[in-house]
Amino acid sequence: MGSFKPPEGARRDGGGFLDGQLLVAMPGMQDNRFARSVIYLCAHSEEGAMGIIVNRPARKVNFPELLVQLEVIRPEEAIRLPAQAGTVQVLNGGPVETGRGFVLHSNDFFIDNSTLSIDSGVSLTATIDILRAIARGAGPDQAILALGYAGWSAGQLEAELQDNGWLNCPADPALIFDQAVGSKYERALQKVGIDLGRLASDFGRA
Repeated sequence: MGSFKPPEGARRDGGGFLDGQLLVAMPGMQDNRFARSVIYLCAHSEEGAMGIIVNRPARKVNFPELLVQLEVIRPEEAIRLPAQAGTVQVLNGGPVETGRGFVLHSNDFFIDNSTLSIDSGVSLTATIDILRAIARGAGPDQAILALGYAGWSAGQLEAELQDNGWLNCPADPALIFDQAVGSKYERALQKVGIDLGRLASDFGRA
């Protein structure tokens, strides 16, 4: 899966950057790649931003199949995976590097020089070692595997926020790792204090 390096200068000190927060697409989002998306922002700095879409399932592959494809396990071992592995969802994490895997997971798992501890009980690991750990029952308590990510160049995310393309709010690990992917968008808007039905009606009258 390769190793992940956040943008140079990525900070998690509250200095005006949004890493560790959720980005929630406004209902009027025109970019179909991000319509109704909820993104966990992993890194944000003067150099740009990187995040993972957490509410878009990858429909053509499940976690055991992916482990076989990556030769983490043999095909006959797929039915003997620990229960923990059965809860890992495979998501479309974004339009950038869609052949690359990123695991968002709880903070009870860490690999030196590979795991990025972000915030709010969430870490990111992008090496195949975490998949091996999950396959043998030694991985994090909660995890999702994303294929690809969302990326912004310097100043791009700030411009999109100013243009009201996104809302942002503190991240909730319970929402990030929840199995109910289909309702994450509405629940994320509720966290911001927005009723989707009322907002959609307002847009319709504009």
